Order: sequence, then structure tokens, then C-alpha cells
Amino acid sequence: MEKNSINVAAVLVITLLVITAANLAQSVIEPVFFAIFIIALIWPLQKALQSRAPKALALLVTVLLTLGIIIALSSMVAWGGREVADWLRGNITDVQATFVSSTKWLEEHDIFVLALVTEHFNTARLVNFFQVVIVRVNLLVAFAVLVFVYVIMGLAETKGFQTKIASLNDEDTSRRLLQASEQIAKKFRKYMAVRTVASIATGFAVWGFAHVVGLELAPALGVLSFALNYLPYIGALAAIVFPALFAFVQFDSGEMAIFVLIGLVVIRFVIGSLIEPIFSGSALAISPPVVVFAIVLWTFLWGVPGTFIGVPLAIAFLTLCEQFPSSRWIATMLSGDSTRPASKAEGSELGPTRG
Repeated sequence: MEKNSINVAAVLVITLLVITAANLAQSVIEPVFFAIFIIALIWPLQKALQSRAPKALALLVTVLLTLGIIIALSSMVAWGGREVADWLRGNITDVQATFVSSTKWLEEHDIFVLALVTEHFNTARLVNFFQVVIVRVNLLVAFAVLVFVYVIMGLAETKGFQTKIASLNDEDTSRRLLQASEQIAKKFRKYMAVRTVASIATGFAVWGFAHVVGLELAPALGVLSFALNYLPYIGALAAIVFPALFAFVQFDSGEMAIFVLIGLVVIRFVIGSLIEPIFSGSALAISPPVVVFAIVLWTFLWGVPGTFIGVPLAIAFLTLCEQFPSSRWIATMLSGDSTRPASKAEGSELGPTRG
């Protein structure tokens, strides 16, 4: 009993230390976590190419393909953003008229939005906002370059790192660590596959719905909804609210905005409640409160990047806990599967991995 209490305390202390370090050393740890996540996704490609070509060539092809996919997705999002910006510039008069009529209606109901905006908005704050945006963009570029460097180095050293773990004196620990790393990588890939399928479905559904109701930004809204769906909850909320606001401006109708809002909520409900569970099955079973907590925690620590990486980090943490008897109770308690046996990890289909 005393030993179990010590193990529980050790797990909690280590978890708190990791979270504290992630907060205090964000600029150091954040790119490492993202690099490990990307390596887990693309390692099967690197491994397959290495069996047919020299290691350096396999690494080059893997990196170029990954970079090409990232650039293509980024270009799509940038195009969608430009389309929205161009539409706003071309319809600035309608935007202003909608804002005035909306604030007038709110003031009739004793909600003085215009006075609040005027009180907190001035030229100095606008300049400061753009300065912050420029700094954020520069930091994002530097962050992406650093992650890219870590990915290249990590891919080159992954096989050697696995060999070092397998050669540890404690065979049981090395076996469990290798099992955990393999299971985490598999779950990462399945998580991204599920999110990608859901994002594609969301993008096409929003595009089609916006086209049917007559929104001028239908293609751009579809692309942006596809991208935002990779941010759990927060991205989905933005993908619902923004099109409704555009509908309100374009049609100058609150009824149409509500109709668009309801339609997008239905789309999100169908995809989130029906399609995603079909593809994910029980492999990613995590309690919904744990998912929300992970998103809130890592968003608080790292902002938007934390929103994206929060669920994968929770998956990794629970999978690692599942491999060790002293911490398996954590995985059992926080799992979304109430019938999950506590001893599942003991009978893993992966045998001791060596070499």
C-alpha cells in the first residue's frame, strides 16, 4: 500500500514538473513536442524508404514530401484568408452599415456596444495590434524553422534511439518504453487520420451548404472550415460563428444569420457525433472531460499551438501510463471506455522488441 502511494505521488509530481517546465521553457520545449509529433506521423514512410534506398536519400524524400504537404495546406489556408480579406475590403460599406444598424438595435435594448468600442479603441491601440501581429508572424516563422530542423535530426536518429532503449539493462522497462512509443505513434497517426477525414467532410459540407444558401464566400469558408477543424472545439466554434457573421453582413438579415448558424451546428453535430466515432473506434477512447481539460490547459500554456497539440499530448500521457502497473490506474480512470480492463497493457500484442 505504501509503495503504491509513493508511485502515485511520483506520477503526480512528474506530471506537474513537466507542465511547469512546458510553461517556463515554452520556446525550448514546444518545438521539440511538435517535432516528435511530426516524426511519429511520418516515420513509417521514412522506414519504408530506408528499406529500399540509402538512408540519406530516404530522409531527403521524406522531408521534401512532408514539406510539400505543409506548404500546400498553408497555401490553401492563405488563399481562403485572402478571399475573406478581399471580400471585406470590397464590402466595407455594407460592413459599416450592418455594424451601425446592429449597435442601434442593441442600444434600444440598453446595450451600448458603440460606446464601449469607442472607449477602448484608438489609433495607438490599432498600431500596437499590427505590431503584435508582425511579431507573432516572425515568431511563427522562426518556430517552424526550428521544428523543421528538429524533425530532420530526429528522423536521422530515430532508429538509433530505439536501439539504445532496447539495450537498457532493465529489459522490462525497455520493452514497456518501446511498446509505449509504438502505441503512441500509432495513435497519433490514427488521431490525425480521423481529424483529416472529419476536416475534409466539414470543408465540403460547409462549402456545399454556403453555396446552397447563396453565401459569396462559399469556397473560402469551406477551406477555412477544413483548416479550423484541426483545432478541437475552438476551431469548430470559429467555423460556425464566422460564416453566420458573414451571412448577417451579406444579407443584412438576422434570420438568415440564425439559419446559417443552425445549419452549421447541425453539420458539426453530424460529423462530430457520427462520422468521427466511426473512424476512430475505441483506439482513441479518452474521457470527454479529459479532452476539454487538455485543450484548455495547453491553450492556456501555449496559445493556439497548444490547442492543436493538447489532445495528442493527452493521448501520449495516457498511453505511457497504461504501460506501467504503477500508473495504469490513471489510464483506466481517464479512458472514455468504461469497460476497459485495467490489465490491458500486460497482454499487449507487441512482444519484447530488441535490436
